[in-house]
Amino acid sequence: MNRNTVNRFYLALRQIIAEEMEKAAPLHGEVEVDESYFGGKRKGKRGRGAAGKVPVFGLLKRGGRVYALPIPGAKAKTLMPILESRVVPDSIVYTDSFANCDVIDVSTFHHRRIDHAKAFAKGKGNERHINGIENFWNQAKRHLRRQVVSRANTSTTSSGECEWRTGGENHKELHRGLLGWARREGLLK
Repeated sequence: MNRNTVNRFYLALRQIIAEEMEKAAPLHGEVEVDESYFGGKRKGKRGRGAAGKVPVFGLLKRGGRVYALPIPGAKAKTLMPILESRVVPDSIVYTDSFANCDVIDVSTFHHRRIDHAKAFAKGKGNERHINGIENFWNQAKRHLRRQVVSRANTSTTSSGECEWRTGGENHKELHRGLLGWARREGLLK
């Protein structure tokens, strides 16, 4: 089988996964929120403001699934519409001390801010952390290291695939669901 055929098939699977992840119900309860930057290794500045990086905004329901989306920039005017459409009002939203998350304080969410300069999580049973979404970024970057995610057409499909992989279900259920979607879309017989 030709490599291009295999690549087209995997891209089609990723597009199906991304479409299904978009249809998922909004998150509720305790939700961790963070942004991360994806792209090739570059010397110089890292993180916010690094040239050539794609910002990705992520939401993680504790003990549940993830929603991640490439965004044009990590400004409050970009983040709030995503939060309002993907998180149920009255949910507890945990963020880092990033200034653009200040708008959450006056929204319909209960905002809990974590200052990484002081501590990530102190004491046993402390719920004031965003370690879940940080772990998701680590896993996603490790998985996507082999892919080019800086192109706009692959960013959404790649983040959708990572959401799906960390969906909280076992691998057999994920596989069964993917086969069903692929059959429905005519990708498999």
